[in-house]
Amino acid sequence: MATVLHIVGEILVGPQESRPECWVIDGRVTYAAPSGSSGDVETVRGWALPGLVDAHCHVGLDHHGPVDDATTEQQALTDREAGTLLIRDAGAPSDTRWVDDREDLPRIIRAGRHIARTRRYIRNFAHEIEPDELVAHVRMEARRGDGWVKLVGDWIDRDTGDLSPCWPREAVAAAVAAAHEEGVRVTAHCFGEESLHDFAAAGTDCIEHATGLDEESTRAFAEQGIAIVPTLINIDNFPQIAAPAAEKFPTYAAHMLDLHARRYETIARAHEAGVPIYVGTDAGGALPHGLVASEALELARCGMTNVEVLSAASWGARAWLGRPGIDEGDPADLVIYEADPRADLAVLGSPRTIVLRGKRAG
Repeated sequence: MATVLHIVGEILVGPQESRPECWVIDGRVTYAAPSGSSGDVETVRGWALPGLVDAHCHVGLDHHGPVDDATTEQQALTDREAGTLLIRDAGAPSDTRWVDDREDLPRIIRAGRHIARTRRYIRNFAHEIEPDELVAHVRMEARRGDGWVKLVGDWIDRDTGDLSPCWPREAVAAAVAAAHEEGVRVTAHCFGEESLHDFAAAGTDCIEHATGLDEESTRAFAEQGIAIVPTLINIDNFPQIAAPAAEKFPTYAAHMLDLHARRYETIARAHEAGVPIYVGTDAGGALPHGLVASEALELARCGMTNVEVLSAASWGARAWLGRPGIDEGDPADLVIYEADPRADLAVLGSPRTIVLRGKRAG
């Protein structure tokens, strides 16, 4: 018979709830001790969380574009070893559906391929189209993804020499409405200020990065419940992005440096206003995989408590994405630590045991 896992210590069921033990039987969590002969029992001690969530990750992509299956597999394994067992893939040009058939790899929620304006994004990443094609592409990617579509909301405009919105406001509104008609949610890459006002007016569901949030857009996001995934470890690269552009596009370079300098203040203001915030690394573009613990520590610098950060990476993120945690009968996707991550977020960087689909991983 299959081995039963007995996890003893603290099972962190939610921000305000823990239990002293649970069992993993037939791939699911139970808080009822098994009776009779259920096969071998293996005891694991520690603090258990639902598998961590990377809400902005690109499996199947690197800084050049799509990667082969072997590289995709290694990316997913790296995330798994960091404790990330649920990924919202925020845009990828490659087909990673085969990952779903692998019981040893994290679960992926896909947003389809990025949708960008012509010559206004990273080469080989996105559909590059014009505004009159936007709604059709949104509908297409809505049907290919897992409940999300990803737009590129702003990028450098070489004619103006600065960040600017990629789409007219009316095109954004039509795109968001089309996505909602298809039953999916919308997120968008936005660095600057102006695009955030357009997406808020359109009723978007989420924004990636969101470094341009000002008082007005922050208030709108809070009122509408628009979530943000700041990807602060990626935003830390803004000075390196700005440096080579400084001579030809000085306004853009200065803008990027300013957004970088006030990044913690911007996200802290969003948090204080009640904007939902989730952990995402932006791995798979310029950044390597497996950085979820580093991003959690960055969010803590924005005034979020340890428990709030943990929720942004586990219970809250899973609920936001419509995925289970570790309640009775839930699929057993767990990460177990030697110490309490509520006391020290750095603990997230060293998982002791990973349980994926009810089996010890690795």
